[in-house]
Amino acid sequence: MGLALAELWPILLYFSFTVLLLMGVMLVSAILGPRTAGHSTNLPYESGILSLGSARIKFGSHFFLYAIFFVIFDLETLFLFAWAISVEQVGLAGFIEALVFILILLVGLLYLWRVGALSVVNRHIANHSSMRKK
Repeated sequence: MGLALAELWPILLYFSFTVLLLMGVMLVSAILGPRTAGHSTNLPYESGILSLGSARIKFGSHFFLYAIFFVIFDLETLFLFAWAISVEQVGLAGFIEALVFILILLVGLLYLWRVGALSVVNRHIANHSSMRKK
């Protein structure tokens, strides 16, 4: 127990100092901070421009699909980087395996393209124009 505490004291000291520093900054901010409630205090804005309409706009799930596709194909590049590093060690068998892997990725990409999963712009325009009509 004593040995573990002796090894952890720098971390505990750092954590304590961080908590004290944060509490101090929040206290100074509460004491010295402005307390005025002006005309534009609670108005939402983006880059100095006042917003128009409601913030409760429905977004389609196609944006989520793009994110998922990016993650999937981004992870595949990690596998290919690992293969590229060890290309001399894995030899011809590793090269053939990498080609099969890339072929499977291309088939998946062609399938996504064929079913229209990558045509986000058209779906976004259709969803946006249908929301305007309501």
